[in-house]
Amino acid sequence: MTAQRKSRVEHALRDVLTSAINNDVKDPRVRAATLLTVSKVELNVDLSVANVYVSIIGDDATADGVIAGLQKAAGFLRGPVGRELNLQRAPELRFFQDSTVDVSAKLSAIVREDEERARAAGRVPEPPPAPATPTTPAGPPGPKKEPT
Repeated sequence: MTAQRKSRVEHALRDVLTSAINNDVKDPRVRAATLLTVSKVELNVDLSVANVYVSIIGDDATADGVIAGLQKAAGFLRGPVGRELNLQRAPELRFFQDSTVDVSAKLSAIVREDEERARAAGRVPEPPPAPATPTTPAGPPGPKKEPT
């Protein structure tokens, strides 16, 4: 099996799972999320297990409920996913919360809060430094002429 095939199946799984979760899963715990996105799928070497990472917008209790609901629906999703992708054996689906979205949102909130405090203290936050541009002559370099 090639790494290229594995990558293709991971991307196809992500797309099919996104559609299946949005259209076929009726569990109210899953529907409670404001926004649910399949962010990444990682397959093991023999394509028998798929770790599915989902980004969930909502509080922690909602996120826990969504993961529990998806774990419960994993067997239900496995059949249609396998048929849609024409896989001889559909992978076992394991769902995990992808926290990278939460981390980036928290970091941007911290930066925003720091800028607001700086403005309140009378300091203006400095913009990031501009990249330095090298000074070059206007024309293309030519052969050096020696004085005569």
